[in-house]
Amino acid sequence: MLASYGNRPVEAVAERIDSLELAWLVHQVEQRYDVELDLSDDSLGRMSTVDSAVDVLREALTGI
Repeated sequence: MLASYGNRPVEAVAERIDSLELAWLVHQVEQRYDVELDLSDDSLGRMSTVDSAVDVLREALTGI
């Protein structure tokens, strides 16, 4: 999903994500799953890498 931000190849997506990528990713997830995510500052702070963002988004989407 992050590769489509800036039309990059998948291999060009770095593990660390910046705040613009994070905002874009959260927006894309909200649109794809037709949800409005209310992520806490703690959750957003944990989303500094692709892997950690996936973990937080998975938790938010599944209610874990």
